[in-house]
Amino acid sequence: MTLSGSYEPLAVEDRVDAEEGSSFKFLLEQRRGIVLKTPHGGSLSIHTKGDSYTYCYGPRGVTGLLRNRYATGCAIFASIGGLSFGYDQGVIANILVMRDFLARWPIGPWEKGLMTAALELGALFGALLSGILADKYSRRHSIFLASVIFCFGSGLQSGARNLNDLIIGRAIGGFGVGALSMLCPLYMAEISPPELRGSLLAIEQLAIVLGVVFGFWIGFLTRNISSSASWRIPLALQFLPGILLCLGCFVLPPSPRFLILRGQLDDAMRSLAKLRLRTLEEATHDPLIQLELLEMRVNVALLRHETSVKDGRVVSGWSELFHSKYRARTLIGVMMMFFQQWSGINALLYYGPSLVRNIGLTGEKVTLLVAGGIGIVQAISVIPVILYLDQWGRKPLLKGGSAVMTISHCLIAILILQYEDDWPSHPGAAWLAVICIYTFTAAYGMSFGPIGWVLPNEVFSLSMRSKGVSLSTASNWINNFFIGLVTPPMMEISSVATFTTFACACFAAFLWSSHIVPETANVSLEEIDSIFNSSAAQEDLQRKFELDCELGVHDLIKGLVVDCD
Repeated sequence: MTLSGSYEPLAVEDRVDAEEGSSFKFLLEQRRGIVLKTPHGGSLSIHTKGDSYTYCYGPRGVTGLLRNRYATGCAIFASIGGLSFGYDQGVIANILVMRDFLARWPIGPWEKGLMTAALELGALFGALLSGILADKYSRRHSIFLASVIFCFGSGLQSGARNLNDLIIGRAIGGFGVGALSMLCPLYMAEISPPELRGSLLAIEQLAIVLGVVFGFWIGFLTRNISSSASWRIPLALQFLPGILLCLGCFVLPPSPRFLILRGQLDDAMRSLAKLRLRTLEEATHDPLIQLELLEMRVNVALLRHETSVKDGRVVSGWSELFHSKYRARTLIGVMMMFFQQWSGINALLYYGPSLVRNIGLTGEKVTLLVAGGIGIVQAISVIPVILYLDQWGRKPLLKGGSAVMTISHCLIAILILQYEDDWPSHPGAAWLAVICIYTFTAAYGMSFGPIGWVLPNEVFSLSMRSKGVSLSTASNWINNFFIGLVTPPMMEISSVATFTTFACACFAAFLWSSHIVPETANVSLEEIDSIFNSSAAQEDLQRKFELDCELGVHDLIKGLVVDCD
């Protein structure tokens, strides 16, 4: 069914008419299962149960990404924050084994862990504070500030005169990286059309992996330089993505959802129209843009009511994250990042050459090449997820990925246990372990890698999103910190126990993704609330229904349905 005509913004009603609400529910039930075509190739679908709806601006996959080329381009540019994050991860693996670096500053396992973990500790505070900055100063301005701090930290690292300078530089740069790892996915989620949100957020993981690849191989190419330039050059090159992102903040469009939160409705209309490739005139008459804007307004009105007063007292957004209404969402965001880190991926990225030596491969060049292949495998595996995540869904990929990761770690642990005393006599077993590492990496790249940045940005509602994503990202960094700190001594004590620990974490992730994680694919950010339906949220659901009616959402949808008859 195709719709055409004019769809003007609808006025706010002073009160809700109960009969009108009942007629809306009855209308949805009568039209359940139908798909209404809207101008510019969009559609609105009434769910088969007749209790809700979804909409999309066009096709998914490659066609949708090309059709929404402006939003796609903005998301790709914002993902430079992920590139900075990944580069810093990749470059450290080579620096820790460079001859000039070790001769200048001899370090043991704990010093290695501390130098690696300094970045994660700084990133933890960056991720937490960025949630406050994002709400107070906007997403773009906060990204600019985080990029400046990252560049300053990079300068300290590349110009380090002693190990303390390097550690302090990594901590300061880590603050910027942590803030960017929260702010960039948040911005990407808020500019994405619902049918492409998963794909565009998965670009963040691709950017991280590309950063890992660039960082590792640049370090590989400079490792034989006889002076300190061997490690100063790779560290100095961190400036490039930081400066590029600083400049990009002046041309990226503002988040329409943030503008709604600030009450700038006209600016939000202009920003959304630009992101959806509509003129302002076309946006005024496009029912889906009107619907998306109205849903944002409803969400803001509802959540201002929820978070401003509770039982006669003012409550803060941070405390609300742990209230019964949001606890399930908060746990999903926090545990998503917990399992992402304890899967063992960053242990491989940080200490790849050392881990590869522990599975029996010898020779500096061989171990570095095999370790460098980890990033390449991950980059390749992320690409199909970017294209098809919104078609495949989140839950099946998480379940399948965690199962394969568990099996891979178990096989590696068994091979080490069996052959660690005589690897030279069993080269086939060593290369089988390498295959298991690459299999694990591919499974991670198609599951917890990209989806780890998607889910936290989807499950939180608008006024709680920046703080919720901030807390989730902080979980990423605090677990990343512990991984970076404990992996070297763990490997010194027992490689078998190290891989067994990661196997247990991946198995727990399988159980969690099978029984706890909801499916959020193809659901608008404003409609995610319905997935977390619980007795504690019934009053809020009723209030949302009333606001939908007051602000004109029901009238707009009824007009669309009636016009199709």
